[in-house]
Amino acid sequence: MLPECVDGLPNLSGSEELVGRAIADARARPVFLGDSRIDFGRIRSACAIALHMHQPLIPAGGPELRTAALIGNLQWMAEHPDVGDNHNAPAIRRCYARMGEFVPALLAEGHEPRVMLEYSGTLLHGLRLMGADDVIESLRRITCVPEHRRAVEWLGAPWGHAVAPSTPVQHYRLHVRAWQHHFAAMFGIEALTRVRGFSPSEMALPNHPEVAYEFVRTLVDCGYRWVLVQEHTVEEPGTGAAPRHPHLPHRLVCRSAAGATASIVAIVKTQGSDSKLVGQMQPWYEARGLARAELGGRAVPPLVTQIADGENGGVMMNEFPPKYFEVVREASGSDVPLMNATEYLEHLFAQGVREDDLPELQPVLQGRIWARMQPGDGSERLERVIDELAREDPGFHAEGGSWTADRSWVRGYADVLGPMEEAGALFDDKVTRAQRPTGERRYRNALLHLLAAQTSCYRYWGQGAWTDYGREVCRRARDIVACDY
Repeated sequence: MLPECVDGLPNLSGSEELVGRAIADARARPVFLGDSRIDFGRIRSACAIALHMHQPLIPAGGPELRTAALIGNLQWMAEHPDVGDNHNAPAIRRCYARMGEFVPALLAEGHEPRVMLEYSGTLLHGLRLMGADDVIESLRRITCVPEHRRAVEWLGAPWGHAVAPSTPVQHYRLHVRAWQHHFAAMFGIEALTRVRGFSPSEMALPNHPEVAYEFVRTLVDCGYRWVLVQEHTVEEPGTGAAPRHPHLPHRLVCRSAAGATASIVAIVKTQGSDSKLVGQMQPWYEARGLARAELGGRAVPPLVTQIADGENGGVMMNEFPPKYFEVVREASGSDVPLMNATEYLEHLFAQGVREDDLPELQPVLQGRIWARMQPGDGSERLERVIDELAREDPGFHAEGGSWTADRSWVRGYADVLGPMEEAGALFDDKVTRAQRPTGERRYRNALLHLLAAQTSCYRYWGQGAWTDYGREVCRRARDIVACDY
């Protein structure tokens, strides 16, 4: 068992070989198939829901920005209940713990609840910092207790809630590995080996060929079997059209300018990022209207998949609990059950479907790039083609896609991106290239601040306090590296 904290810091690094070996050794073993309780040959469709949970770390544990302790945003909300909507802090905290109550209760009734959980590393660390041990223990029950865990699937995530299209690829890999390391330290290495799917923050998928290739390669190298993608961030090769069968699994195939290829199974999340969809369990009602479809020469049940913030808004706080109980009770034992995505894929492949049978997808707008060049033509040719397309069409970009089609994670964020880039460059120079030991406290401290600085919140919430927070965490990351190395 790895210690959760080392020298007062979350355990984000130092046991990479142990963690990586455990993941690799478990890769071929099914997670849910032996205890699924779903008659896959009988059902006609299924539904999967995921709850995304995140709070950033902010320098707000004191009166002065430059000296304030780094704490979780939920802690700041709880300590300042009269500011804005901070009065919701107790309700939000309950949202983080409540699946640890809902799942055992429904299982005790003889039903088959299912839920996928994605918690950022900054949230998990922030909960510990504020003493929310009861929340962690509630999650531990449904993660580690054998009779509960068939109902719950954890999804991997970047530790600091970084967006893949605009985070340096080498840093994004650090986020992915740090989350695995931290999760193993909190819930055990065996629990980590059951984490097979990955949920990108903000559903942000790179579409620049080099970044997309490295994104998929990172996930595969870190042992992930599938990734959740937003419907309008991907396209069918050849046609550039949206997926024709979004409720069937696909293969996300990404090619580099040098001609290398990386692929991973993709589960397509349909529609927009609307908490009402999950809060009112609409994906299950959508699944009820579907029938089996052909895949790999077999008739298979489609899977309607949706993810939403698990804590934001009145719908998730108030309407989701009774609706979840209602749907679980009605869906259990029916021909339209709730399933988790890895459970679904394990059943699918056990039926004889192969990954090669899955239709291919690529990141959106890449078809326009490959129409003018071939993988293997090189990075210089790639950049010329991207520049040509951008000049010809102002709507073309290689900045990636996310849950909302009108948001760029690059344009308009120079005040934060500049300091992020400076902090990252210094970390690369003084720490990564120098091959500093990852088990040292100074490495963990530098890594913690680098990853915390790259959270999407410092951009998403625009100018003002959030920009100040982001610049301050970047300053600390730079100073830690400069002073300690």
